Amino acid sequence: MTRALLDVNVLIALMDAGHVDHETLHAWAADGLADGWASCAITQNGFVRILSQPAYPGTVSVAEAIDLLRSSIESSHHEFWSCDIGLTETSAVDSTAVLGHRQITDAYLLALAVHHGGRLVTLDRSVPIRAVRGATSEHLEVIAG
Repeated sequence: MTRALLDVNVLIALMDAGHVDHETLHAWAADGLADGWASCAITQNGFVRILSQPAYPGTVSVAEAIDLLRSSIESSHHEFWSCDIGLTETSAVDSTAVLGHRQITDAYLLALAVHHGGRLVTLDRSVPIRAVRGATSEHLEVIAG
């Protein structure tokens, strides 16, 4: 296995005991995070944005969401990945294979995982693997919720 870039929904499910997929993700994490995990600016910002939305069940303040994230990333198993590739780089993303606006972030995160030699872990079954040049099934892990 390789280091796992956790998408926003996976981060939330792991850290929010009230999330419907919390138990599933914790069971997966025992083996799934053996090679460590990663986050990036996109996943960190998304985590804080969603947890601090008033409509989110169990909402917390922005400061509390950041503190929760901070305590998780202080783990020696965590690595921060810079968003050091662009969505417009044709060597990374085939834009003709991105079918709509809901796939843009998924395609970018998968490309980032490929770029850093890791894998994207998600609950989303519609990640466009063929949109990312060099991506194989080894670069994408979909957790069945």
